[in-house]
Amino acid sequence: MKSYIIKIFAVVVITAGCISAQNVSKRGTAAAPFLSISQGARASAMGSAFVAIADDPSAIFWNPAGLAKVQGIGLIFERTNWIADINYNFVAASYNLGDYGALGVSFISSEMDEMKVTTIEKPDGTGETFRTTDMAISVAYAVNLTDNFSIGFNPKFIQQTIWRMSASAFAIDMGVQYVTPFDGIVLAMSISNFGTKMKLDGNSALVLYDPDKNSSGNNDMIPAYLQTEEWELPLNFRVGLAYEPIKSDVHRLLVAVDAAHPSDNYESVNVGGEYTFNDMFFIRGGYKSLFLADSEESYTFGFGLKQLLLGNVAVRIDYSYGDFGRLNNMQKFSLGLSF
Repeated sequence: MKSYIIKIFAVVVITAGCISAQNVSKRGTAAAPFLSISQGARASAMGSAFVAIADDPSAIFWNPAGLAKVQGIGLIFERTNWIADINYNFVAASYNLGDYGALGVSFISSEMDEMKVTTIEKPDGTGETFRTTDMAISVAYAVNLTDNFSIGFNPKFIQQTIWRMSASAFAIDMGVQYVTPFDGIVLAMSISNFGTKMKLDGNSALVLYDPDKNSSGNNDMIPAYLQTEEWELPLNFRVGLAYEPIKSDVHRLLVAVDAAHPSDNYESVNVGGEYTFNDMFFIRGGYKSLFLADSEESYTFGFGLKQLLLGNVAVRIDYSYGDFGRLNNMQKFSLGLSF
């Protein structure tokens, strides 16, 4: 059964890779681009090189196989200050079932101000306002197939709305993690957003149509809907390595590198590292989108603090900063609990 699951995963990964392997970037051709925004302040501070690390509830986003590493109950609450005054909220929780694997749930939602409805005739506004929203909710499962190999799945529902229009889709994320015999180096792979297409539909597409403008005797106000196209989700295939060159009781150093192959852009590489002092203080840094031409993203850094309360409750506060070139910067704040 384990071999059968691994084979299915391999076939899906190869198929998805072939679909997205084209010599064009296809930038801006995917729906729900918010699904590509890094989640987790820790991962973001490390240049988004996290597929092989993924050992907290944010693994649901990066690599669901990592949930098998999370002991007990884990929670994470995060807020992302995105560009153009857009904010994203991310909530994730996990529960380890022991030999039966681990379960996780996550929720992503957008937060932005209302905007004025404008028309050609009324460029300053009609008096109406509208909102746009992004939302994704998922339920994940991961299990250790061996002591060194884990696999995970994360089915999810995605929805976007703008004024009176909305689009939805179903997708699944899949991932594996393997602790190699080479000094504990971890090799991991994940595929994200493998699912259905999205198509906007709603009352904003309703128009009154005149099928024969040259005739004065026909009905010139026939209700009709404008046709909208279907768009693929931002499929992303990642391969990553993680290694701890320093592993003492006081000092630890973790380094990682990820190679990303998205369906709506060219390939790129993310690198990052984390220094830990006494399992309490964390300093992180990284570089995102290496070798990606015309990318506005570059260096990242951040820090974290972990404190034990009541003996077995760990509270973790993390912050990350990411340079976004001409688009200023991106900042994340997260609060994590584990017990």
